[in-house]
Amino acid sequence: MVNTLHGRNYEQTELGPRLKPCAPHDVLSRMGDKWTILTLLLLAIAPGHRLRFSAIKNGIEGITQRMLTVTLRHLERDGFLVRHYFPEVPPRVEYELTDMGSSLLPALEGFTGWIREHWPLIEEARRTFDEEHHRRAGGK
Repeated sequence: MVNTLHGRNYEQTELGPRLKPCAPHDVLSRMGDKWTILTLLLLAIAPGHRLRFSAIKNGIEGITQRMLTVTLRHLERDGFLVRHYFPEVPPRVEYELTDMGSSLLPALEGFTGWIREHWPLIEEARRTFDEEHHRRAGGK
């Protein structure tokens, strides 16, 4: 028997509920990496939601050229942005949020707002867990 919880299907078996990985997991994994949300947010505040590679790199503290290239490629593949190539000398490339990429921004705002609101509780839970784990390990 298939049931749904928060839009996610699960099967009720004799051993209990059973979930399967699915497409939303891939998107959530992408959003949870270190650079994706920063890249999307930077494009969101850019004029016309469009920036050159160097402007994105300069706008995200600590990102390497390789990681930005990988992040942009993943976002392009998933349809969140489009790459515009201009065959000039030297060549120029710009990245622009798609309508789908822009439509993701309110969801990100809700998610990051939830994190901001709950961050003190998360930090306290981590501290408590770490102290308890350290105590159980004999203070090692």
